[in-house]
Amino acid sequence: MTNRLASCSCGQLTAEVSGDSVRNSICHCLACQRRTGSPFAQQARFHRSDVTVAGTSTAYARTGDEGSTCTFHFCPVCGATVYYEPDTMPDFISIPVGAFADPQFPTPTVSVYESRMHRWVVPPAEAEHFD
Repeated sequence: MTNRLASCSCGQLTAEVSGDSVRNSICHCLACQRRTGSPFAQQARFHRSDVTVAGTSTAYARTGDEGSTCTFHFCPVCGATVYYEPDTMPDFISIPVGAFADPQFPTPTVSVYESRMHRWVVPPAEAEHFD
């Protein structure tokens, strides 16, 4: 069984995961670009029962283009997002892959909102692709 630790920059807020992700994706929507300060966001979805959160978070709920809401949990000290909860999937928690600080993290298998993708970004060819 795979164990991973996601953390904010200062280490105050963590999410420990046991088990593999059920989805590993990249999103090119404008909201994810703004949230991450990057041309896309990469996140991994886990069963809630496989995630243990420790520390204090501040929550921010955002409604996306399709009407669903995600509640993002970030560290009130350093501001880094460590996990988020999609309201349409209460049995799951998503974690930004960068919070694991693991260059060996598995390759994304899904790429969404590619119509908003920066022209120089090249998602993995074997991933599922959605506009």
